[in-house]
Amino acid sequence: MRILIIGAGAAGQQLATRLCQERHDVVMVDRNPAALAEMEAQLDVLTVTGTGASPATLQTAEVAKADLVVAVTNQDEVNILACLLAHAAGVTHKVARISNTDYIHSAGPFDLKPMGIDLVISQKEECAQDLFNVLRLPGTIEVVDVLDEHAVVAGIKIDMDSPMAMATLGQFPAPDLIQRIRFIAQQRAGKVEIPRGDSQFMIGDDVYLVGEPRVVSDFLRWAYPERPRFERIVIAGGGDLGFHLAHLLEQIDVDTVILEPDDQRAGYCADRLDRALVLQVDPLDPDSFEEAGIAADTAFVAATEDDENNIICCLLAEKRGASFTAAQVTKTGYAPIINSLSLLDRAVNPYTSMINAISRFIRGAHIAAAANLYSLPGEILEVSLPPESPWANQSIAQIGALRHAIISSIMRNNKVIPATGDLVLQPGDRLVLFAQPKAAQRALVQMRG
Repeated sequence: MRILIIGAGAAGQQLATRLCQERHDVVMVDRNPAALAEMEAQLDVLTVTGTGASPATLQTAEVAKADLVVAVTNQDEVNILACLLAHAAGVTHKVARISNTDYIHSAGPFDLKPMGIDLVISQKEECAQDLFNVLRLPGTIEVVDVLDEHAVVAGIKIDMDSPMAMATLGQFPAPDLIQRIRFIAQQRAGKVEIPRGDSQFMIGDDVYLVGEPRVVSDFLRWAYPERPRFERIVIAGGGDLGFHLAHLLEQIDVDTVILEPDDQRAGYCADRLDRALVLQVDPLDPDSFEEAGIAADTAFVAATEDDENNIICCLLAEKRGASFTAAQVTKTGYAPIINSLSLLDRAVNPYTSMINAISRFIRGAHIAAAANLYSLPGEILEVSLPPESPWANQSIAQIGALRHAIISSIMRNNKVIPATGDLVLQPGDRLVLFAQPKAAQRALVQMRG
């Protein structure tokens, strides 16, 4: 697939890296020749210097040959105009990164989709949803909705109090629970394996499973007896990410506090949120933590625009007793350091959230959704089984073991069914697959025959 990326900033760079790994033909447009030179030195991409809102620049980039145009500059108007021009040039799929919610949630004549922009993305809203998913299921390190939110992919860390420690799938201590979920991945010391019958869970392992939200919640209560129960969530920063997260948290019964130093932004949040308490304080001031009421039943989320401040805030919050800390971290080089030192319970990258939202345009007609996980190398795919597939009318046992991939669940007639060996797949079933890096395409080819 030929993909034209407008913007070579942090968002464009991370998107281009992901797409080149998947062996797409990538062309990048940016006004900054130094940023383009850096990308050419790192990746196999073509570059064009100029603004993406210029018809002449787009013609130089051969926009009409693109299968997908993704505009991710930091200017909403440039992104919108670039996509509109691409639509006029006949490009099939157009994606615009948008920050201003007036553009995102407009209806009627101002809706961008009828104008030809297929997907309008707010990376802050996507990132807020990722954080909300984890906070609504305490004890998880990552949660991804699948099958129209009828099921979730959840990751947990095995600790010394968990009854899963030293257990194997073949002799699992809770057979009734295991019948309703599927384990898809086990990560130990950076090595990822798909659990089999003789796989043993060890203390410190990251384990990922799939099931209906209610079933996963029941499983967490059993598997993680000491998991925290959040009575309060404190958010450092009332910017777009912090505000969107607080808005989502109003859906559940939890006290929410925002720490925002700017008086105008604090007033903006207070006026537009119904239940959240907004404090005009500096999140780095230790006294603000006492005012916010941080205690053992508190989750702390650092959502400012400064990565370093976010990490420091989380360390201070943990010292004050917070049971869970998460931070927005945009610098990709920080991720391995944070993970190796266990500085935070969760680090989120808004660019990763945005890239996950784009994935469904890249994978093909039968891919309903796709998501890369933050903490686990691999990809979640939601696939509609075509009638001509060699998997149709075959049991999972007959299909045989997939190399570095696993079918976890299916949805049939709006019902989620765990993918056991005797389950016979039917055309139209929606399958959830987990594939390790570089195995996704091979699994899709096998499914299509």
